[in-house]
Amino acid sequence: MKMTMTQKILADHCGKRELQAGEFVHANLDLVLGNDITAPVAIQSFEEINTKSVFDKKKIALVPDHFTPNKDIETANLVKKVREFAQENEIENYFEIGQMGIEHALIPEKGLVVSGDVVIGADSHTCTYGALGAFSTGIGSTDMAVGMATGKCWFKVPSAIKIVLTGELQDWSSGKDVILHLIGKIGVDGARYKSLEFTGQGVKSLSMDDRFTIANMAIEAGAKNGIFEVDEKTLEYVKEHSVREPRVFTADEGADYDEIIHINLDDIEPTVAFPHLPENTRTFDDIPDIEIDQVIVGSCTNGRLRDLKVTAEILKGHTVHPKVRMIIIPATQKIYLEALKEGYLETFIKAGAVVSTPTCGPCLGGHMGILGINERAVATTNRNFIGRMGHKTSEIYLASPAVAAVSAITGKLSTPRTFEGLATL
Repeated sequence: MKMTMTQKILADHCGKRELQAGEFVHANLDLVLGNDITAPVAIQSFEEINTKSVFDKKKIALVPDHFTPNKDIETANLVKKVREFAQENEIENYFEIGQMGIEHALIPEKGLVVSGDVVIGADSHTCTYGALGAFSTGIGSTDMAVGMATGKCWFKVPSAIKIVLTGELQDWSSGKDVILHLIGKIGVDGARYKSLEFTGQGVKSLSMDDRFTIANMAIEAGAKNGIFEVDEKTLEYVKEHSVREPRVFTADEGADYDEIIHINLDDIEPTVAFPHLPENTRTFDDIPDIEIDQVIVGSCTNGRLRDLKVTAEILKGHTVHPKVRMIIIPATQKIYLEALKEGYLETFIKAGAVVSTPTCGPCLGGHMGILGINERAVATTNRNFIGRMGHKTSEIYLASPAVAAVSAITGKLSTPRTFEGLATL
């Protein structure tokens, strides 16, 4: 039987030679992940299971990142619960203040996921690790509890959509524009409970940061997971970050896909998702003047070093518009330090932006940049639902770091391709 990448990984982890879409399987896990919102609920369920210990203290990661540093007493108590559980169970991969980062940037950086892994996380953007050729998906807190106790999780094997990438991204376009283009094409339910499998000669031109961004937002198309074909760039990243050996699973020639979508990267334009769904995408030949109040560069989608580099290149020598608040959030402490060494933080501050400690913060309307009545934000985050970042009348425009940075300068939605004074990347 011909199988997709996802089907092969799941078959390997449940001890079967072959699987087909729609089957239910019980698979072994390589990593179980939780944060300060989802882990406390999972811990309560874990305690109700009445097991003596976690299945493997090396294969569980707990990362308080949504409300860290704690914004109030309630969130402080949530993190306290997670911290104490990690200490009691000798969880090796617990990352908080000083070591922490936004979980989906931190986990690959720490080398905790490699190609061929099966990963579950009680956070929908766990699908990020598909950039490494792993099967990773978001689950509920109860499944997280069972995963911590048994090292296993059940799955319905997803069918798949094949995304064939050709060409190469042009100046000021990025992985964010690719995934927004795809979501705009198929809709927020276009890949519902399916695997988005990215392949084609265009993959090699994408940076790992581009791939992380694309895989991260697979869930915004309703996908069970997003996964990239493993190439030399993937293996170099894994070798640099992890001591574990990757396992490469490639789709069979003639594997069954529900649909095959071709995307020529040469044609990808800077793209913006208008409120209040990621599928409401437009390019700048169809965008009127829209004044903004706030710009966010960061999140598990676009808080990596290359995102900060692009932002700094645009801001250098310019000033944030006086009516705009610009908040920049490096995704991890390591990225923060590297940005400091490269001089990016100085550029941000001189331009009039503020730099935050790593946190999810404003992405989910938590803290560090909540929107008020009728305010508009350009954000490099992944969701723009009603009230997502603050008041229910506020609006979020999802975009790349390049679009966000130029918009911060002009005070309105703007594209770097027509902004005077910018060199090509």
